[in-house]
This record gives sequence, structure tokens and C-alpha cells, in this order.
Amino acid sequence: MKPLFAWPWSLRKAGILGMNERNVRLIGEKNRRKNYRFADNKFITKQLAAKVGIPTPELYGKVRFIGDLKYLGQMLEPYSEFVLKPCRGSGGNGVLVVAERDGEKFVTVSGKTLSLEDLKQHSAKILHGLFSLGGKPDWMLIEYRVKFSNVLSALSYQGVPDFRLIVFQGTPVLAMGRFPTSHSKGRANLHQGAVGVGIDIETGITYGGVLGSRRISEHPDTSAKLAEVQIPEWGRIKEIASSCFELTQLGYLGADLVLDEELGPLLLEINVRPGLAIQLANNFGLKKALRQRGYLG
Repeated sequence: MKPLFAWPWSLRKAGILGMNERNVRLIGEKNRRKNYRFADNKFITKQLAAKVGIPTPELYGKVRFIGDLKYLGQMLEPYSEFVLKPCRGSGGNGVLVVAERDGEKFVTVSGKTLSLEDLKQHSAKILHGLFSLGGKPDWMLIEYRVKFSNVLSALSYQGVPDFRLIVFQGTPVLAMGRFPTSHSKGRANLHQGAVGVGIDIETGITYGGVLGSRRISEHPDTSAKLAEVQIPEWGRIKEIASSCFELTQLGYLGADLVLDEELGPLLLEINVRPGLAIQLANNFGLKKALRQRGYLG
């Protein structure tokens, strides 16, 4: 297969937005720095979302100090499955998903077995800021583990797929699904090998996929077709994404959501600096999408 958008003229024709233009015209002009904390700090995001009725994965607890890790076993005792994540992390780095317990051991979604001491060591890395924006000391959040909808099971390998919507001044303009693979080790992270799938912003129907910089028609692990899949509850997903503008007053943002089989759409996080790979997944430029709606003239 040929790489997407290989030549400068094809980039311009497709209305592809580059990183410099994104930084200046979208992030720089539409996002006031004082509002960054509403998205960069996931605990603050959860608090704001709760006030306006936006559903997020339940917060089981938080750890702020290294000394508090001696209570981690006690904090985790009620839960057989959970997620440990940095409060100010990005790109899914540092997120540890425990799918079940096996006696005194904890089993991740990829089948790896960990001890409580292993969890404490990972937690210490989070608190020391190994995964945080700017490398600053961080908090750790303990959350509900999402059980994704069975409708999407064929499109995902082990992990939970999520949806990224680009929202401009409260209007969703581009969307994609990120589906884990064996290469991404169950993570919905395109840079780690997950599949990006373009989604029609109006209908919620998928276009097809991209793996790295190459278009694909089937999931590499499950062989499921990636096009013509109707994403359930798409209207609600868009509604939640759109409300993130009012929540944060960020004119340009990426809203990341998941679809829980029982709870429906949940807001995972908000991104001040959403990446541009969504253009490859859609085979359609963000600049073009914005101009079609009268923005970014």
C-alpha cells in the first residue's frame, strides 16, 4: 500500500493542517492558557463534568503522596478490576489496567501478572512525574475499569477502544475511533500501534482504517471490516464532546470518550493539544473540515 499524503501538493489539496498552523491559529488563538488546567488535570475535569452531569468513569480514589502508598492495598481491596492513571498524563502513558485478581496477584488486560509491590512501584513512578506533562510531580487516580460495548468487540484486541472528536468552538468537526491491537498491547494509542478509524461526524458510520501511515480495510488481529460500522449512541457521544467547550472554554480541543456496555458514553479526558493523525484516519484534512463550516478562513 502507498503511504497517505506523500506529496506537498496532495497535502494542500486535502486541506491538511500542519502542526505549526495548529499551534498558532488553533491552540494559540482559541485556547487561553489559564483554561489549560481544566483539561490537563483529569481530577479537575472530573469535578467540572460532575457539576454539569457529564458522565465519566467513577473515581475510586486518588493518591497524592509517596507515603500514602502504604495504604494502596487497603484502597484496592474492594475492587477486582480497576485502572491506575496519572492525573496529568498524556497519550495514555502510565495507565495501568487491572482486569482481575488471582489470589494476591493482579492480572492486566494483556495477561501480565503483578504483585501489590509491582503496583506500588508503578504508582511511585506516576507520583514522581514520570508520565506527567512537563515531568512534574503528579497525583494518581484510581478509576472504574470500562467494559466496552460488545458491538465493538470485533474491532478491538484486548483493550478498550475510544473515540477522539475534534471540537471547535463547541462544534464537533472530525472524529475517529482508536482500536487496540496486539502490537499496541491493548492500548488505544495510535503511536503504539492501535488502528485509527475515520468516522463520519454526522452519522457515526466508519469510513475505514489506518495503521501507521497506511490505509487498511480490516483489523490486523480480528480481520473485522473497518468500514460501514455504525457506532452506537453517536448522537450522545457528539453531545458530550460538544459540551466540553462550555466546560473548559477551550475553543479548540480533543474530547476522548469510551462506550461502556452498561453506562453508555463516558468522557475519558479532554486534550488541549490534540494530535493531527485524525486527518489520516479520515483521509480528510482538518483545515478543510473547518473551512466547510465557515471557520479558519
